[in-house]
Amino acid sequence: MSRLQIRNIGLLLSGDLGNPILDADTVLAVDGKITAVGKQKDIDAEGATLVIDAKGTTLAPGLIDSHVHPVAGDWTPRQNQIGWIDSYLHGGVTTMISAGEVHTPGRPKDVVGLKAMAIFAQRAFAAFRPGGVRIHAGAPVIEHGMVEEDFKDLATAGVIMLGEVGLGSVKDGATAKQMVGWARKYGIQSTIHTGGPSIPGSSLIDKDIVLAADADVIGHINGGHTALPDDQIVALCEQSPRALEIVHNGNEKAALLTLHTARELKKLDRVILGTDSPAGSGVQPLGILRMISMLSSLGEVPAEIAVCFATGNTARIRNLDSGVIEAGRAATFVMIDRAQHSPGRTVLESIQRGDLPGIGMVIIDGVVSAQRSRNTPPATSVPEVVRQ
Repeated sequence: MSRLQIRNIGLLLSGDLGNPILDADTVLAVDGKITAVGKQKDIDAEGATLVIDAKGTTLAPGLIDSHVHPVAGDWTPRQNQIGWIDSYLHGGVTTMISAGEVHTPGRPKDVVGLKAMAIFAQRAFAAFRPGGVRIHAGAPVIEHGMVEEDFKDLATAGVIMLGEVGLGSVKDGATAKQMVGWARKYGIQSTIHTGGPSIPGSSLIDKDIVLAADADVIGHINGGHTALPDDQIVALCEQSPRALEIVHNGNEKAALLTLHTARELKKLDRVILGTDSPAGSGVQPLGILRMISMLSSLGEVPAEIAVCFATGNTARIRNLDSGVIEAGRAATFVMIDRAQHSPGRTVLESIQRGDLPGIGMVIIDGVVSAQRSRNTPPATSVPEVVRQ
């Protein structure tokens, strides 16, 4: 039995939009699951096998990237780059959600082939976790010719999500709605491409198609890369009850419009974050941190709320056991502090000024996966492992 104690926490960000800051300085976890959150004097940590002194730094849930396109291992043919997932770990990302393995060279588009590829990707990434990062992969792109039985087969094999609707031959609202309904019937979540074409073979997916398909997640509502007109983005926020996914590789102005509209509608719980990478613009190890900083500073959202977009909001919508710091959840954390020489006096103030925080440690399932980040600016203070 492994017992992790993190003590001397200066600020604890819960990831829960309704209660984003907890009055606690200690977290205890057993075998990778949180068992207690509170004050050190009230928590029995006897027998802890791993003790971390936070040194007054901030503890937050590990960040979740709601929109990536993995292919094989820790390599992306899109940029012919090795080690991109491990680099995201050093940006605080501990969980990734595939929106389709669409960059696979020679990606099969026949029904038998696309099902086989999805099942292979699901199996491969369930067994392979670079740096401990959880990659939820195996997201088939739907094509004409699929029938209800195909979705049942995929679900039985362990596939839990579809790739972006619209990246395959299914581009009309009626067909998409039928297939999204079949997927939902068998417990498979769906995401729809939104905006202009992103890769050869994709097409414009406008608000009428998005509304008709009624997928669970409005993928990159701010475009991936090209956004819809402002009135269509507002209409999606107003007329759809589904998740509003804002991505790094999209239109920043459209991202802020989505945020402002969701806030006016009192629907910030629908906002989730992704990078939509690897893409033509490359890979962005700090993409989620940059989204948090951008939405907080330019969108005038408290930093602790912006963190929730990439943690608790996404965890709830994606049915994950991480993303919130509370008993019973995965002991998956990122430990941050204000970057050295940031004019912000605290980590939250520095984020709200537009700076990135420095990462001092990343913990996944109760195990230290990375210490001082090689990618973020150096944190002012960093945690210390005092017993291992």
